[in-house]
Amino acid sequence: MTTAGRVIKCKAAVAWEYGKPLVTEEIEVAPPEANEVRIKIVATAVCHTDLYHLFEGMETELFPTILGHEAAGIVESVGSGVTEFHPGDKVIPLFINQCRECRFCKSPKTNHCEKGENGGHAKLAFEKSRITCKGKKLMPFMAIGSFSEYILMNQTAVAKIDPAAPLDKVCLIGCAISTGFGAAVNTAKVEAGSTCAVFGLGAVGLAAVMGCKFAGAERIIAVDINPKKAEKAKVFGATDFVNPKDQNKPISEVLAEMTSGGVDYSFECVGNVEVMRSALESSSAAWGVSVIVGWTDRYDFAARPIQLISGRTWKGSLFGGFKGKDGVSEMVRAYLQKKIKVDEFITHTKTLPQINEAIELMKSGQSIRTVLNVSSD
Repeated sequence: MTTAGRVIKCKAAVAWEYGKPLVTEEIEVAPPEANEVRIKIVATAVCHTDLYHLFEGMETELFPTILGHEAAGIVESVGSGVTEFHPGDKVIPLFINQCRECRFCKSPKTNHCEKGENGGHAKLAFEKSRITCKGKKLMPFMAIGSFSEYILMNQTAVAKIDPAAPLDKVCLIGCAISTGFGAAVNTAKVEAGSTCAVFGLGAVGLAAVMGCKFAGAERIIAVDINPKKAEKAKVFGATDFVNPKDQNKPISEVLAEMTSGGVDYSFECVGNVEVMRSALESSSAAWGVSVIVGWTDRYDFAARPIQLISGRTWKGSLFGGFKGKDGVSEMVRAYLQKKIKVDEFITHTKTLPQINEAIELMKSGQSIRTVLNVSSD
């Protein structure tokens, strides 16, 4: 029986309260309205940003919610005005919209989109939500909420991908891989023969290592307090591994000694303001570029003015500088052409009802990425 035009009852992992375990519930997902796409989620992964909202973000008014934003699925139905997508298309939902019409989309300087309702517009997404459970509205996290069998998306926040792409792998391109890889290739514009340092070796950090390698960096120093990450970093191209806990001096001094004054490019992939400063100070005072990639919005960060006056550049990177639709499709093609790694990021696979186990794996540092198999394709 066709589900188009009907309310779909399905399973989702609901976060009813801040800091509490998720609960598998039956939810109701309304049919798509104008310019909307309803997607059957095949696979989704657990990202640290989901955990940040659940355990650190402190935005208690944004619950109950369905977390999850790194996913891939199949179009189930579309609303009026949608011509780019058709039922059966393989797609990746985006937290970076791309309408291709606004001044931001038309500019090569940014990947922002004026029509975006994601990220900072969480309250608006909550108010407009047509996903409910037990009579209560559920907020789709980052306007996606992929810890669910079905989601609703605006067509500007969906990327059509190659039908040959394995959804249980390329779901990672929807966040971590594009974010880290693009930070090196698009934001920093790492040059061949350069030296790089990547702080934090989760999925985003490892993707940044991969991006540095792709760009031709000669030396890539991976920095993490978990010694178990060393071998994994080498898989993606790291030439050195340094554990700050093993040093008797600040990590910036250690890296300066290793590189005759500091690296050309450094990347903070943790979301810790103290590490952000360490990454900056680890870059060359003359021309170093330090990129903030890790997500946080709780604390201010600081540096001495002379650290920038001398010649360093300190910049941020959102989704690796990729425009949503174009960038994701491009990265999927790169994976299918074996130009980038994806499978190697996946350390665990679970099912949607095992979501709390997946969260614990990430909290304890045991996983790089856990993929949840939500439904078959």
